[in-house]
Amino acid sequence: MPNVLYLAVTTSKISRLILMICALCCTSSLIAQKNALIISLGKNGRVVYDLNKGSYSMISQGRTIFSDAYAAYAAGTKSNDTRQAGKASYTAKDTLTPFGSARLYRLKFAADASLIQLFYVVKSQNYFFTQIQLVDPDGPSDHIAPLITADLSLKSKGDNRALYVPFDNDMWARYNASPLAKADLQSSELTAVYDADNNEGFVAASLDQYDWKTGIAIKAANDSTASLKLFAGFADSTITHDRITHGKVLPVNGVISSPLMLVGYFSDWRTGMECAAKFNGLLNKPDIFNWDRATPMGWNSWGVLKDKITFEQAMKVVDFFGDSLKNFRNADSTLYIDLDAFWDNMTTNGIDGDVSKLKTFAEHCKSKGLKPGIYWTPFADWGKWDRKVEGAGDYTYAQTWTTQKGKMYDIDGGRAMDPTHPATKLRMVHTLNKMKELGFEMIKIDFLGHGALEADHFYDKSVTTGMQAFRQGMKYLDSVLHGRMLVYAAISPNLATSKYVHVRRIACDAWSSIDHTEYTLNSTGYGWWQSLMYNYVDADHVVFATEEDGVNRARLASALVTGSVFTGDDYSSQGKWTATAKKILQDRTLLAVVKDGKSFKPVKANTGNKGVEVFEKYVPGGYYMAFFNYSDSVKKIAQVLPAGVKRKTVRHIPLLTGGIVNSISGGLNFTLAARDAEIFFFAR
Repeated sequence: MPNVLYLAVTTSKISRLILMICALCCTSSLIAQKNALIISLGKNGRVVYDLNKGSYSMISQGRTIFSDAYAAYAAGTKSNDTRQAGKASYTAKDTLTPFGSARLYRLKFAADASLIQLFYVVKSQNYFFTQIQLVDPDGPSDHIAPLITADLSLKSKGDNRALYVPFDNDMWARYNASPLAKADLQSSELTAVYDADNNEGFVAASLDQYDWKTGIAIKAANDSTASLKLFAGFADSTITHDRITHGKVLPVNGVISSPLMLVGYFSDWRTGMECAAKFNGLLNKPDIFNWDRATPMGWNSWGVLKDKITFEQAMKVVDFFGDSLKNFRNADSTLYIDLDAFWDNMTTNGIDGDVSKLKTFAEHCKSKGLKPGIYWTPFADWGKWDRKVEGAGDYTYAQTWTTQKGKMYDIDGGRAMDPTHPATKLRMVHTLNKMKELGFEMIKIDFLGHGALEADHFYDKSVTTGMQAFRQGMKYLDSVLHGRMLVYAAISPNLATSKYVHVRRIACDAWSSIDHTEYTLNSTGYGWWQSLMYNYVDADHVVFATEEDGVNRARLASALVTGSVFTGDDYSSQGKWTATAKKILQDRTLLAVVKDGKSFKPVKANTGNKGVEVFEKYVPGGYYMAFFNYSDSVKKIAQVLPAGVKRKTVRHIPLLTGGIVNSISGGLNFTLAARDAEIFFFAR
């Protein structure tokens, strides 16, 4: 029989041992909690910040999205990062943001009193906002990186992509959904790293462009992992067109702040991009008045007439739209007839000469129920020789020219002008007021990127970066226009222009060929989210010329998918283009596609630097799908329809061809001709 006392003693020792182990575990847990900040994200995500190491991980749906992430900066003669800044401490409080009520975590560092790291978390959301602030820094800064990680990871080994977003739409820039395994890129302002098979992915974005240009550097480690650096202070000779480094940002009230950055992992990366666009708008209220009228539509002379335009041709174009194309109108029953560059062919000495023909043109438009438009470049000098600036007294153009490394800077043939110079502003007042007096109701402004260049110096000494100069120039332009015109931006920064204009051209110039449609839909397919920042984005002048019918259908469809319709043929003369226009530009079913003015989004975004082929858009009570075939071969399409689309009917009427297509088991099955497009509408 066992010794009961022995058992009792032994049990007692074991119990004490268990209690000691539990106590040690609890102490260890308390130490771990004390040294870590746990920030909840959504239902099952979190940020885990190691307060000793100055780095953190993001976890979503039970897996690590990135780890050992840190922030870094350079200011004056000092550079540092959160890993070298000493032990972090934090405070937390609830705060109200433009995105709703949020929890703000403020981190300070024992060995770097100037460094502050902020995290904002909105309840129930799977993303966070982060920002770096430098308090009483050693000097100005041209580089702050709120997020650097060597270990960004997608959970799947599917068709993983890293998205390059260009800074602007100049020089026929293209987006690129690069295979992640080959990614080595620097994207502008925002990016996504996603699985194109299921659309799950990571999104990072700058939410303001007031002081900084932001870059996101991505370099692949393998087909599912990459390094990522999200940094303010991006300047590149090709992407941003800067041949010097980013300007240095000065402290404001003793503080230098990076842009607020969005970081999130989304079940659909497209939702993440749309969030970035919406948050940009919420954080940065537009300077320009809100456009609450119908989606603008019209004609632009750069489509065909270009530099050869004459007064007689312009008047005949007005007559064509007024008399022969009466049903090509927007929901307000109007249309813009826009004179692009070389409208001064109709004058004797530009805006300061005999402008009677311009006035007659504007009056003729209005007599036909149309609205006259005109063109101008506020930050580009095309003369490029020293002379007096129009309306600016004794100031000369040479005084306004932007320099980099002591040299004037020409881009696309136009010399960049300092937006902060008094002569640049006086020129705006002089020219824009004359255009308003002539009766123009729309202005297409172009080459705005010239005003966003970094510079050796600016006239306004408080301005030290290209984005600060751009902001000052655009705000001034809007103040001169004073709510009198529809403002349409052509070549311009993708995001930063949104606060100052109503319409932005999604890409660079495009004309009639299927290649031009493909080029345009590369930008729409990967930049559709801009229609949530601007009132409207546009696919440039739709030119039909003498192209085959399918190519013309695709060209029009590219505009419908982008969000507005501006055509561009020479309607002062007769040809196939006039017959095409009468047939498809007056189809109210087609024109209804742009009633809401919003872009379609890509269904599958896996086309690299080429145009997206399948698009979708939900509208109240319905659902659109658009298909494009850029190739020279017929394509067989088998497309599954999303949940919520009515599937009982076995026939669907395409909007463009008017044919009938079978729907089998909720899928769409049809043959799409070479160099053609089709749009379908389904009730929901």
